[in-house]
Amino acid sequence: MSAQLADLEHFTGSETWYTHKLFPSFHYTEGVRYVAQTASAYWLLDAIMSNQLKPALKNQQFQQWKLAVTARRGKLICDDGNGKVLHEQSILYTDFPETGVVIWLVDKVLLLPSEY
Repeated sequence: MSAQLADLEHFTGSETWYTHKLFPSFHYTEGVRYVAQTASAYWLLDAIMSNQLKPALKNQQFQQWKLAVTARRGKLICDDGNGKVLHEQSILYTDFPETGVVIWLVDKVLLLPSEY
């Protein structure tokens, strides 16, 4: 795991919610902000938010987003938390750390699983 992203489990709860500039009805926590800043991955937040208009995701209260990275290529997969895949997206190039990340979207708030 990237030394920079090794501390994600230390984010437990969040005192501050940040508003997504392009999607102001959605928010994200301190842990998600840390991921976006540390890995230069605001594009990941944009990818998750821009898919919220798709019929399979539009009314889904809980979403689990997994970014898997191998050899600078990524796969972004969203499921319903019970293994039912709702969306998949290939990313041709990324400099995101090889370990990837899991982010939950719960009632229009992006958070790390440890922040739930």
